Amino acid sequence: MAEARRILIVEDESIVALFIEDLLEELGHTVAGTVSRLEEAMERGRQGGFDLAILDVRLHGEDVFPLADLLVAQKTPFIFATGYGERGIPERLRGAPTLQKPFRPDELADMITKLTTGPAAQS
Repeated sequence: MAEARRILIVEDESIVALFIEDLLEELGHTVAGTVSRLEEAMERGRQGGFDLAILDVRLHGEDVFPLADLLVAQKTPFIFATGYGERGIPERLRGAPTLQKPFRPDELADMITKLTTGPAAQS
């Protein structure tokens, strides 16, 4: 298993957020917080205090891409979690790790491990 990380969850569906929280805790990670609105997510992004973020692509009708841009600029890894797959992500962010909802626990675990132990984690 990857080293335990503090992970921010950005998700507007409470049942999905709870599912992700449970998965992260089972994997030995700490939930740094759960936010459901873009404005709050942007503030948390600026404050930091987490190692990685899991981002739903749409939050109450707003795209999460401004937060993704902020995290890229800060070199904070993140995972898109979306029912739309990569086609719902703008070209500039297409290389970002993406999980297709619904995803399996092992897919999330593998993605976190790759992001926190691979070459990208060293930059």
